[in-house]
Amino acid sequence: MEASGAVVMIQQDRYADLKRMFVLFKLVPSTVRMLMDTIKTLLMTEGTSLMQDQERLKNPVEFVQRLLDIRDKHTAIIERSFGGDKQFHRVLREAFESFLNVDARCSTFLSLYVDEMMKHGFKGMPEPDVDAVLDKVVIIFRYLRDKDVFESVYKTHLQKRLLDARSLSDDVERSMLTKLKAECGFQFTSKMEGMFTDLANSRDTLTLYRKAVGDAFRFGVDICPTVLTTGFWPIQAVPPCIMSPQLMSSCEHFRAFYLGRHTGRRLTWQTSLGTADVKTLYTPRPYELTVTTYQMCIMLQFNEMEEIPFRQLLAATNIPVEELKRHLISLATPKFRILNRTGKTKDVDESESFSVNVEFTSKLFKLKIPLVTLRSITSEAEAAAAAGGPSGTALPDSVEDDRRHAIEAAVVRVMKIRKELDHVNLVAEVTKQLSSRFQPTPQSIKKRIESLIEREYLERSEDDRRMYRYLA
Repeated sequence: MEASGAVVMIQQDRYADLKRMFVLFKLVPSTVRMLMDTIKTLLMTEGTSLMQDQERLKNPVEFVQRLLDIRDKHTAIIERSFGGDKQFHRVLREAFESFLNVDARCSTFLSLYVDEMMKHGFKGMPEPDVDAVLDKVVIIFRYLRDKDVFESVYKTHLQKRLLDARSLSDDVERSMLTKLKAECGFQFTSKMEGMFTDLANSRDTLTLYRKAVGDAFRFGVDICPTVLTTGFWPIQAVPPCIMSPQLMSSCEHFRAFYLGRHTGRRLTWQTSLGTADVKTLYTPRPYELTVTTYQMCIMLQFNEMEEIPFRQLLAATNIPVEELKRHLISLATPKFRILNRTGKTKDVDESESFSVNVEFTSKLFKLKIPLVTLRSITSEAEAAAAAGGPSGTALPDSVEDDRRHAIEAAVVRVMKIRKELDHVNLVAEVTKQLSSRFQPTPQSIKKRIESLIEREYLERSEDDRRMYRYLA
């Protein structure tokens, strides 16, 4: 009934009326199914509408918040009007699982929501409220089939928060990992926990380093290196840029100290991730600027020359072309014009030159120079939102690679135990093993089986081509 039926009662939060309806329907148990179907249809309509709302998809934080609001509303109705009936909770879960898993971007959006809350949203919020929000996030996470996509994106966001010291609380970060571990097991969070271990070990190493060498290491530069274990951090391999002799002396001094304490290890400088504090000496009054390592290397080039062409900066620093353009634009914005440029366009032309802005002034003594986002360098959220429609089901390349390895490992595990198994049962066993992380398709499993046969891990039975044998 349009004016007074169950849908209207739900939309208007009429808990008492819904409770009376539920009590009445329970007298004829078969009619409760009608009420459950009505709620599921309403949830599916709301969820599908949200998934198709392109404006909300452009703002992942708002998108996830709306998801949480929908779930809170219907959970409250189930608890207050339907006595917490388990059947209604099942309907709620089924509806969310149905519309959320249409689009792989939901895993990315959920991670972006947590990222925003960890950096800003939890500020000033009481601990019980923070814990309640994390519990709700984990429940939405439980509905997702592409848990490995969430893991991949979450590791990247966690890395940025930890290395940039952007997280409001390490305790809240660890609490989230504890909840994810309880949901998916130790293997899911082991690398993320390793990140925290690396940071703690790095602080201890730096304390020992400074005690051991005092001021001897400085060479005019005070470095604070963070030693990261390759397997824990989702860091892309980027060649280090060319640093000044002073910086290299400090870096090599630390390298000698570290390798003297740890045998069999190798250090590779990740200059694309660091930050630096530099002081201006050419301005009417000195300023302290917090910049990226790339920006610092660019600025130090102007100690020797007043004006430098783009191509010369590229050769002198060895910074990737797109990153060099991005960092130069950041140093030449109207608000923080550390450098002057000859070009007038939004993008950097490789024929233009840059010079020091000796007239730079600011009311502040300490400044952080933010990085701009070029049109060619879009964020994950923007790229995901721009994808739209069917392309939203595309997976990151790193996740695709991990899935291939996971499927092969599961096939080998099953066959090592069973020795001989037919195709249908092998696919069923592998799907069951991997369902806690992602839902592999029969086609993807078949491809990995074929690959394992080619590499002589398995063979087909001569009597029945649908049977596989494990080759020890």
